[in-house]
Amino acid sequence: MPPPPASFERRLILLISAVVFVDTMFYAVIAPLLPTLVGELHLSKTSAGLMTASYALGTLVGALPGGILAARAGPRPTVIAGLSLLAVSTVAFAVLHSAPALDCARFVQGVSGACSWAGGIAWIAAEASPQRRGALIGRVLAAAVAGALFGPVIGTLATALGRGAAFGSVVVLVALLIAGCRRLPSAHVSARQGLGHVRAALATRGTALGVWLVTLPALATGVIGVLAPLSLHELGASAAAIGATFVLAAASEVAVTPAAGRISDRRGRLLPLTLGLLVTAGLLLCFSIPDTAIVLAALVVSIDAALGAVWTPAMALLSDAAEAQALDQGLAAALMNIAWAAGQVVGAGAGGAVANAAGDAVPTAFVAGLFLVTLAAIGRVRLAPAT
Repeated sequence: MPPPPASFERRLILLISAVVFVDTMFYAVIAPLLPTLVGELHLSKTSAGLMTASYALGTLVGALPGGILAARAGPRPTVIAGLSLLAVSTVAFAVLHSAPALDCARFVQGVSGACSWAGGIAWIAAEASPQRRGALIGRVLAAAVAGALFGPVIGTLATALGRGAAFGSVVVLVALLIAGCRRLPSAHVSARQGLGHVRAALATRGTALGVWLVTLPALATGVIGVLAPLSLHELGASAAAIGATFVLAAASEVAVTPAAGRISDRRGRLLPLTLGLLVTAGLLLCFSIPDTAIVLAALVVSIDAALGAVWTPAMALLSDAAEAQALDQGLAAALMNIAWAAGQVVGAGAGGAVANAAGDAVPTAFVAGLFLVTLAAIGRVRLAPAT
């Protein structure tokens, strides 16, 4: 198949970048809101972890249906379905006032994200140049992290102005993005693949490694997403300061992810992965040491930057492995969603519960150990090349 025109590739990347920007913006809104919601709804750390993890749980449940929809109906209808669910669930989160109802709204937001990401990544992997896969995925991830950068700003505004006023713009944004999806052509050919093809791909080392390498940074993000805002609050940080910390953390990741993607295309997936795993492990081991909010905030920013070197090559590696196994890229994107969501659910849910019982050092040190074990084993697996 000839490479797509450069103008089409630019439009596609711009559209999918905008979709994931909006998706992660409303995913990340919870961080500065969490201490306020804990106080209003009398939540424990375990309940706060559940609320944070509900989005990822929705993504986990919606991942395979979203991937199958992308493979059979096409990426464009899948992205539109995700955007529509995002509008409904975000408006619900703005107006509901009980913990179970907010958990459900976050769950539906996660399902919407599963569809948007499965459709978006499959669209890029199927129609953009394979030799630039790492760089293009890196640009989309940078947009997603930029959305996470703005999410805490909206969460901080919601703390001051109320959730309804802060979240009302989502309907307008979604309408504009759906119109953009309808205008962009899609040359998708329906693939009758399903769970059997996913199981067969997972039986190969390259695909299994790709899934694990997406799960691992998600696990770390889930733990930090719960413990960091609560620890910063305990050290005296205001909602605005917590929001600023996550803004800076997202900005650091925006700077790293595109560069990691370009390096992975030119020098191989393992180089940025190795550096990211090593640095992240060291930083996680230091998480419980700071006794001032500003030092902890700097550490959180550094952890996010280091994770940026893991995300892009891990996702590109999984896409490469799926292509080598002739697995539809919609289902490969579903595996990415499952891996990300599983890490988030375990990290946020179990991380909060373990920290509640044994202190923050235990879950962060455990995750750091997983990074180091993975680093020791990673060179033994032969990777599929981008073709």
